[in-house]
Amino acid sequence: MKMTGIPFGTTDWSNVERTEHQGERGMAYWRTRQFGDLRVRLVEYTPGYLADHWCAKGHVLLCLDGELNTELEDGRTFVLRPGMSYQVADGAEPHRSSTELGAKLFVVD
Repeated sequence: MKMTGIPFGTTDWSNVERTEHQGERGMAYWRTRQFGDLRVRLVEYTPGYLADHWCAKGHVLLCLDGELNTELEDGRTFVLRPGMSYQVADGAEPHRSSTELGAKLFVVD
């Protein structure tokens, strides 16, 4: 990824509009900034959240709070706790998220 055309700036995430995204179970709340082709999000999953789809989009994801379970379509599973991250390329390995406790994430894609 090459990031161009993005001037220096800061983000007060509390001032970014929150959008709701229903999961198969629970809700995801996104605060999103778009910089050209680059999307940057602060995401919160409610306790009991399960994504309603397998995602093939690439991400760099950092767990800020809670616990995130990530399941790959091939059956492998990973648990992220605060301070842990994952990265995956576009189209590389379909994945979906869930959390029993709730989670807060910083995502770049």
